[in-house]
Amino acid sequence: MTQTDIDTRLRNILTSTRVIGLVGLSHKPKRASYRVARFLTEKGYRVIGVNPGLAGQEMFGETVVASIADLPEETDMIDLFRRSEAIEPLVDEALAHLPNLRTVWMQLEIFNAPARAKAEARGIEVVEDRCPAIEYPRLIGAEALAG
Repeated sequence: MTQTDIDTRLRNILTSTRVIGLVGLSHKPKRASYRVARFLTEKGYRVIGVNPGLAGQEMFGETVVASIADLPEETDMIDLFRRSEAIEPLVDEALAHLPNLRTVWMQLEIFNAPARAKAEARGIEVVEDRCPAIEYPRLIGAEALAG
């Protein structure tokens, strides 16, 4: 796959996604998960944090949930801020509970071949070792998503 093909694929994901379950959201502004959630919210996405320690608290206009199974069914992407070895059970949970899931996005330095294979077997896009807050400005620019 060429870089142009990869860029087209990522642009399509970023422009079609609307509801993101951000797994591993932190309430600390210095943490990457907090900064990425804030950025994505500012760009027009509905971002729902997943963190059992913060469940019930409001962040970025949404109530944080304890698990992927608690995300609303309209969630179409999960953005994973967890160690590579923790990814497979999270993807299993997403596949079981999110009927509208279209993308599994693993953050920088995160890879998991079994999770990738399971998601792709279900027709779900998988992105590894990338950050949407880096790819969005590179591929879309500074503007927020339309409607």
